[in-house]
Amino acid sequence: MGLFGRKDDDKGATDSAVSPDLAALTGDYELDPAHTTIGFVARHAMVTNVKGHFADFTGTLHLDGADPSSSTATIDVVMDSIDTGNADRDGHLKSADFFKTDEFPTMTFRSTKAEALGGDDYRITGDLTILGTTRPISIDLEFNGAAKDPFGNERVGFEGKTEISRAEWGLTWNAALETGGMLVSDKIKLVFDISAIRKG
Repeated sequence: MGLFGRKDDDKGATDSAVSPDLAALTGDYELDPAHTTIGFVARHAMVTNVKGHFADFTGTLHLDGADPSSSTATIDVVMDSIDTGNADRDGHLKSADFFKTDEFPTMTFRSTKAEALGGDDYRITGDLTILGTTRPISIDLEFNGAAKDPFGNERVGFEGKTEISRAEWGLTWNAALETGGMLVSDKIKLVFDISAIRKG
């Protein structure tokens, strides 16, 4: 099955919100910040996970139902909007030890490749820029469906995840633990829960 459609043999695939016509999904979309989460998970002190998200961002999708490889995505994140639920920690993350938000106010993603992996699974590859450094990443996505909301908006939804090494973007601050290991993990999980509205 092509981009963003359920497999023909999926049970319950008769519902139009679950199995939309692929051609009908082709078009340009904007991320809905009120129903989209761009988040991350970091290991802290080797024993627990700290979760956070960015509250301020914009993004666009171009979906091509006939040719998945022609689909594209862009995201621009305001780094000063980082929120981990702790003001002191957020302040540290905004500082020169980490994101240097005064000097580098924005994190960006620009897709370079899109792939259909089968079923509702897709992969989008692109350039992630943090602290002025640009490196490629690949994000695995699952299509959650398409529907028209009560306000007439045509929506599509995705969940995505990937893992990066923060050191590759120059995010190297850390502190050693007395028991061994480091305070903050180098590996960071990025998680996406996306709702996008069709333009026009």
